[in-house]
Amino acid sequence: MSRPALYYFTSRHAHRTTQCYHTTTRGLKTVTSKDQTDPLRRNLKAYVQEKIAQMDTQQRPVAPFLVDAFDRRHNYLRISLTERCNLRCFYCMPSEGVELSPRDHLLTDDEIIRLATLFVKNGVTKIRLTGGEPTVRKGIVDIVARLNDLRRYGLESIGMTSNGIALARRLPALVDSGLTHLNLSLDTLDPFKFEIMTRRMGHDAVLRSLDAALSSELQSVKLNVVIIKGLNDAELLDFLELTKDRNLSVRFIEFMPFTGNKWDKAKMMPSVELLDRIKLKHPGLTKASDELNDTARSYIIPGYKGSFGFISSMSDHFCGSCNRLRLTADGQIKVCLFDAKEISLRDQMRSGASDAALARTIGCAVRGKREKHAGMEDIDVVTNRPMILIGGQRSHRAHAVTRMKQRTRRSPCSVQSSNPVNSLAPLSPPAALRCHSSRATVADETYSGPRLTHIDDCGRAVMVDVSSKEATKRTALAYGRILIPRIAYELITTRSAPGEERSQAPIGPEFDGSESSRNVESAKAKVRSKGDVLTVAQLAAIMGCKRTPDLIPLCHPLQLSRIVVTFEPEEHKSPGAESDTLTRSNLSQHRDFGSLESRHPGSQTGLVYSIVCRAEVTCEGKTGVEMEALTAVSVGLLTVWDMLKAVAGKEMIIRDIMVVRKEGGKNGDFVRAGTPYEDR
Repeated sequence: MSRPALYYFTSRHAHRTTQCYHTTTRGLKTVTSKDQTDPLRRNLKAYVQEKIAQMDTQQRPVAPFLVDAFDRRHNYLRISLTERCNLRCFYCMPSEGVELSPRDHLLTDDEIIRLATLFVKNGVTKIRLTGGEPTVRKGIVDIVARLNDLRRYGLESIGMTSNGIALARRLPALVDSGLTHLNLSLDTLDPFKFEIMTRRMGHDAVLRSLDAALSSELQSVKLNVVIIKGLNDAELLDFLELTKDRNLSVRFIEFMPFTGNKWDKAKMMPSVELLDRIKLKHPGLTKASDELNDTARSYIIPGYKGSFGFISSMSDHFCGSCNRLRLTADGQIKVCLFDAKEISLRDQMRSGASDAALARTIGCAVRGKREKHAGMEDIDVVTNRPMILIGGQRSHRAHAVTRMKQRTRRSPCSVQSSNPVNSLAPLSPPAALRCHSSRATVADETYSGPRLTHIDDCGRAVMVDVSSKEATKRTALAYGRILIPRIAYELITTRSAPGEERSQAPIGPEFDGSESSRNVESAKAKVRSKGDVLTVAQLAAIMGCKRTPDLIPLCHPLQLSRIVVTFEPEEHKSPGAESDTLTRSNLSQHRDFGSLESRHPGSQTGLVYSIVCRAEVTCEGKTGVEMEALTAVSVGLLTVWDMLKAVAGKEMIIRDIMVVRKEGGKNGDFVRAGTPYEDR
């Protein structure tokens, strides 16, 4: 029969049971006679006793320095081989990148093997290689082979967690070298959604790696899926179908908070909700027997070859059975994924420390491990490394100030100031940042100049995240003009009033009845038939302003509170004479100005004609409205062009479109020098 959900008892604590039981020491609460007649409860008690006996007899003894204050025996070591990755999963890496450790700060192959040997000789039976992405580290096959030599000291399994992008071609050599277990990370079965979540391409490569893993001699292949509400939770049942004909375990992981991943509790899907969804489709599913100290609660669908499970770090933690220690790529030991405290084993090794000294340091860290989630009541306020720098189930160390609720109980290692526990401190912010890339060049790693905010480190377009900004009042004024011939100018400025009979006197050149004159009058009539030029242009400018996000792909949609657009016909003296500041500075340099001035009657007067457009836009928002103002001016002037093209033809010139004033925002106010607004 299927067994109820249960987490295992150690010799001092019953860490997790069903809600029917309450325990504080080894054993179960005394049951009533009614309980004793319940077959489910009798079977549960027998199951608990069986698991206790299994843990006591099957687990290899560990050295005292690997046992914490809660009697948890740590026989599982996760080693991060690199901080680099060939994906940019948003929940793992901050959008601004991460600060990479200098190469000489990372553990060498020999240092990794030395520490692994120390752990294995003292009771560690399981090692998992993580990153970053472990396959981007040179020499990973040799590292696996050298770890495989530790089987003589009691190592039982060598696992790896990979995103699968570059794994398929390396997998045969890794398996031949001793790799036994593989966890692949794939959060969506949709190639397009894959690019959204990882900010890279490569969905096909991951599927090829999955197929290669399932056809290999690996003892276990698991697929890790981080579920995020509204993004990939609809694919829940699709992932289950992967287990129908494959010996595959799919594990759904709750979205966890790490520095820079913009964790939102509303986006976290509790595993109990996911299980309820699955039960609607597969009501006959059964609880699987979990491995000792397993982080996942596993289930089997009848008739399916594989299984699925949940890693419920947020809603239903498994701290009571935790047996894991983590070694970061730069040589820090972490006793908890969610604890920012670290001790550098690298520095001690490079200072000549013996294995005995290293063991004492490790023991100090282990004894300081809290009962659950780094001793915090709320895991979502943790200040920690970004996930990519830890090596989780899957760089910029800019750590936000948080409300960390710490216990008053002192660590047993904090008695003497000379103790290595002085190194147990949260990471401090770096002096400089650089973008994280698995193929970073020296120039890339040291570059700190201006960056295009809408382009990521691989040159792909990305919308700027403004969620952390405060909404403020923002205003922008944009300006532009269109140079037009005299005939078009007079057509606009001498229109008859509505309902008034038009003057029969032709506008522009003297009407002589020639074919040329008839063509001009025909063009004028065509312009008049379109309506009031400036009114139509004004409406178009306002409409264009409101549609800016539809025209500019990465522009944020804003709730505009005010749009004022004006058009004003102007006469200007020819260059060299006194004229409008915005026009006279470089008008004479325009190659078409001479033809514009000379081709139309009226050029003898030394005047140039134009229509000036001004657009002022205001909103209460998290980003500025400069783009909206510029779009309004651009669309307005283009509409003028369209309305006048019958008489002005190719002679018009749109120019001088610019922002002349901006107010609000983090960068403060701005007024363009040399404009009439400079002194306002």
